[in-house]
Amino acid sequence: MEIKPVAIFRAPLPEKFGLPRQAGLAESLQGTVVLEPEFRSPEALRGLDDFDYLWLIWGFHLNKETVSEGLTVRPPRLGGNERVGVFASRSPYRPNPLGLSSVRIERVDAAAGEIHVLGADLADGTPIYDIKPYVEYADSHRGVRSGFVDDHAWQRLEVVLPRETFHKLDPDTVDGLLEILAQDPRPQYQDDPEREYGLTYDGKNVHFRVADGKLTVTRID
Repeated sequence: MEIKPVAIFRAPLPEKFGLPRQAGLAESLQGTVVLEPEFRSPEALRGLDDFDYLWLIWGFHLNKETVSEGLTVRPPRLGGNERVGVFASRSPYRPNPLGLSSVRIERVDAAAGEIHVLGADLADGTPIYDIKPYVEYADSHRGVRSGFVDDHAWQRLEVVLPRETFHKLDPDTVDGLLEILAQDPRPQYQDDPEREYGLTYDGKNVHFRVADGKLTVTRID
């Protein structure tokens, strides 16, 4: 079977570092699904604005390798040290590099062939292979077990953004950045309060340090 992208995703995050580890964790993070020219017709999106959420099936285009070491992976939720089977995880390193994300529809611009969404965990330039509406009665399962996730709660960080750096950010996109930083984008096996990290967001280089549950933005270039 051959598949080809039906759309390309546009977002303020061009790299893997800083991406939310799941869709919906950074609810204010903006992104746009841009249909490829052959699908860029209002007919392709007719009726989609009657839904609140949609599913994106997409490709891990930034990965240079797939799963290895006996079909096991090390989920960040387990600190990056404990292994589970690849099919018991949502790791991006898979036999087939396909991702699945549920994102909120902000607005549909059918004339332009664009779907503006919130809360995606996709990098800029991600190929999207299919788009399906989210249907609550079939797609939502309440009160179910979630494996190791149930026993390893994710601890959000307090984010400190100094006043002198705030003016360098777009007020319309700053909430998305704050939510990404609060999720602690560092590799989970690293905890060096003296180390300065950096991520690219909306064309800016955001540098920060983390100590005692607090992330402090040090500078923005």
